[in-house]
Amino acid sequence: MAFKALWITEDSNGKISREIKKREIADLPDGDVLIRVHYSGLNFKDALSASGNKGITRKYPHTPGIDAAGIVEQTNNAEFPVGAEVFVSGYDLGMNTSGGFAQYVRVPAPWIINKPANLSFKDVMTIGTAGFTAAVALRKMELLGQVPAAGPLVITGSTGGVGSFAVLLAASAGYQTIAITGKTNANEYLHSLGATTIESRSFVDDKSGKALIRPQWAGGIETIGGNILQTLLKGCKPEGTIACTGLVASNLLEGTVFPFILNGVNLVGVGSAEMPIGKKKEIWNQLANNKILLGNLSAIATEVSLDELNEVYIEKMLQGEIMGRIVVNTQL
Repeated sequence: MAFKALWITEDSNGKISREIKKREIADLPDGDVLIRVHYSGLNFKDALSASGNKGITRKYPHTPGIDAAGIVEQTNNAEFPVGAEVFVSGYDLGMNTSGGFAQYVRVPAPWIINKPANLSFKDVMTIGTAGFTAAVALRKMELLGQVPAAGPLVITGSTGGVGSFAVLLAASAGYQTIAITGKTNANEYLHSLGATTIESRSFVDDKSGKALIRPQWAGGIETIGGNILQTLLKGCKPEGTIACTGLVASNLLEGTVFPFILNGVNLVGVGSAEMPIGKKKEIWNQLANNKILLGNLSAIATEVSLDELNEVYIEKMLQGEIMGRIVVNTQL
């Protein structure tokens, strides 16, 4: 049976091309469960895969999409019978296993979670890896003692997927937030998510060369990398925590150990893809019961088709022009 998929190819000269192509279910990789995908979501990692980044996807042709939600159509696993409403987020999906930018995926059963009954497929994919990552970041920070009374949290890349959810989740937990953005038209959007104040990128891009700067925040969720990550560490109040979730600008971290050994600042990494499935289910249950979060999903989501994803939104993601979450309706 044929289905539509975003198809990324590489020619003998290394040139990457992409198109919406008809594929056959028989061509999908082996797995326990065949899922008819209703929705997926665009992440920065997906845009990199769609551009031929070998650090994300080793071999082409390939279909990206690290998130997928839909209905089980074939199965050899009793936990996920035919007709079950499920989703997959992370693991190898969309990296080197054919991903969610298609109308079908076939995956191992240990990657799958049953969809919460109170969430639609679109809701789950609006949250997706981005919302899950933000939730993990805040959870790790609080396990290390982060509390609203300590002071505001800085959220970098605040209009992106992870950043948008970080602002929303932090605000819903009672934190003041300093939302960092380079977009001049984002104030209304960020305030609607609960941002307390909004600052430009220069606010967290210290170039003084100092090992430490005046503390102005109690912690942060950081999506950019490079000097901005180092600035968040240098300007963090004692015993605060910075959660590192991305590398949109740089994968480098250059600086001194003084924030750690003088101010006791914590730096935690957030790599949600390979988290054990039991912990994933626990966090997804919390997300599914966060009424403030659920009430704001429509403000974060922009729904597009596979064709629109290919023609417009992958490039917008790479250029940093996305606000919120791009949710892909694969059935359009």
